[in-house]
Amino acid sequence: MTSPAGTVPPTAHVEIWSDIACPWCYIGKRRFSDALADFPQRDRVSVTWRSYQLAPDTPAGLRKPEIEALVEIKGMPAEQVRQMFAQVAGSAEQVGLDIDFDTVIAANTFDAHRLLHIAGDKREDLLEALFRAHFVDGEVVDDRDALVRIAVSVGLDADQVRADLESGAAADSVRADLLEARQLGVTGVPFFVANRAVAVSGAQPKDVFVALLERAISDAESAELFPAEDADGC
Repeated sequence: MTSPAGTVPPTAHVEIWSDIACPWCYIGKRRFSDALADFPQRDRVSVTWRSYQLAPDTPAGLRKPEIEALVEIKGMPAEQVRQMFAQVAGSAEQVGLDIDFDTVIAANTFDAHRLLHIAGDKREDLLEALFRAHFVDGEVVDDRDALVRIAVSVGLDADQVRADLESGAAADSVRADLLEARQLGVTGVPFFVANRAVAVSGAQPKDVFVALLERAISDAESAELFPAEDADGC
């Protein structure tokens, strides 16, 4: 539909709940970004990344390999965990991501989510850097020195970041995102919501995200859940 002359076309607002410790969120981010990059009306889409924690009880500073942590927490055999990770790594490779689960360290992601809220217009760049740090580089993303280094890599000021982390800044913003996720019934991530009316869950194929964007633009008032098949998520 063409907007009347002199009016601003309606904008689709996509909110994405994800966790830095979720590999399917990393994969879903890449697939969604590819869809948005090719979307003809991408300038009419605003994106807000929201916080979610898969394992909020993980002790900060645990520093255990993710494989070992899952064996302990989930009670799964180590070989089953390795097979599961190999399948995820294969899916990641298809979108150009080189996830190395042998280097992934279990972490509490609350401070990392705080940092994302603090990051302002660097937020998406920082999210990408945090995913890479956690899943590729073997960084401990609940270590504040590591978080400062990662923040500096995307152009944030080290002293300000450290001060914000020490002060507890943005903790309420993270908690608000977590509360909204519960209110929306989010039980797994990544979770994509357009205009608080249209939603898909999981690391969907690119064409599903394109359809989501088209639907969001054409019908921002719709309250109908987007009819997508289940996709992998955490």
